[in-house]
Amino acid sequence: MQTSPIKLTDVIYNAANQSFEASVTVYGETGARKYACAIEAPITMSFEDAAKGLRTQALRRHAKRGGLHSQMRRFAPQQRAPRSRFDPVRWLETLISGEQRNAA
Repeated sequence: MQTSPIKLTDVIYNAANQSFEASVTVYGETGARKYACAIEAPITMSFEDAAKGLRTQALRRHAKRGGLHSQMRRFAPQQRAPRSRFDPVRWLETLISGEQRNAA
């Protein structure tokens, strides 16, 4: 099993739900995916144990490729088709000579 780099951000304890919550980013070959993770735990749980549980949940979601997530792909700009340069002098010459077709 290959492990991916993981980053936890915005780790909080939600006292109403009695759970640790975080935004977990899993970096892979195709880019990064963010998961909103939460684990039910008492407030007395150590931060290291809570972080481990949040990472485990994110990796499970990442392996299944399901559920709600956001994905950031690496940007690869597409090359545009080449076009001829605009020559204002030539354009004015065609206007003056009347080589354009009449629209009406």
